[in-house]
Amino acid sequence: MSRSVTALLAGVLAIAALPAAAQAPTPPPFSATKVEGTDGVYIFRYQGHQAMFVVTPDGVIATDPIGERRPAAAAYIAEIRKITQAPIRYVVYSHSHFDHIAGGKPFKDLGAVFIAHKNTKSLLEARKNPDVVMPDFVVDDDGGKIELGGTTLELLYLGKNHGDNSLIMRLPKEKIIFVVDFLPLSGTQFRIMADTYLPDQEESMKKILAMDWDRLIPGHPGAGGRQIGNKDDVKADLDYMLDLSAAVKQAVDAGKSYAEAIRDIKLPKYEGLAGYQQNLAGNIERYYDYWNRGI
Repeated sequence: MSRSVTALLAGVLAIAALPAAAQAPTPPPFSATKVEGTDGVYIFRYQGHQAMFVVTPDGVIATDPIGERRPAAAAYIAEIRKITQAPIRYVVYSHSHFDHIAGGKPFKDLGAVFIAHKNTKSLLEARKNPDVVMPDFVVDDDGGKIELGGTTLELLYLGKNHGDNSLIMRLPKEKIIFVVDFLPLSGTQFRIMADTYLPDQEESMKKILAMDWDRLIPGHPGAGGRQIGNKDDVKADLDYMLDLSAAVKQAVDAGKSYAEAIRDIKLPKYEGLAGYQQNLAGNIERYYDYWNRGI
């Protein structure tokens, strides 16, 4: 083989190898990231789930241990210990769904006090999942707050939305809220919107938009791994739901079946939202149940 052909082949091979070399590295399965501009607010990410924790001079306030069949709690504590050796005083459940709150025993073993909405505790008592730590204290519909080391964390109950027991957590000084599952970062709702109350969730979203905050930490990262959102994300989510609701009602009023509504309803304005292709059919089905059967 001539030198020129050999050189040409080498060049082609080098070019072919470029895309693989240029690929972004796979992110680690978990990490803790400080929220820019805060003294001690962090996001703990475990694969596709997120929780917020706050480090204060008098201890740590943690949320959602992220545990169902995942060794997340030990990793969560290890990430906290990289930052501080202060005691973990509290663990606050956002709501009752196991993928966010199961597996918290390592926190309990360290002496943390567990807090949830009263309806969360009632559901957990009924379901008797051995992997879920029962709350020590509950918050009623009037809400509550935790004050620790100069930090105030408000625990707000806005009514039914994603279930009937979600706590919205707000750091008033930092103007940060932590909302799990029903405020994706400019995204659709998940699949068939299981355990979603309509139109109550839309009303909760409007209430959240009216609150005083600048940054949103959701329970799942957004497209491209984005971890923090803002009011534009919530506005996009709410507009999508309201427009989808109107389109499904029109289909129901026209006598269309589930299958026909799923076939015919397209919302090109929202094609750029995360999850549009995967979740639109399920979202239509949930709204169809609401407008057709009142559930």
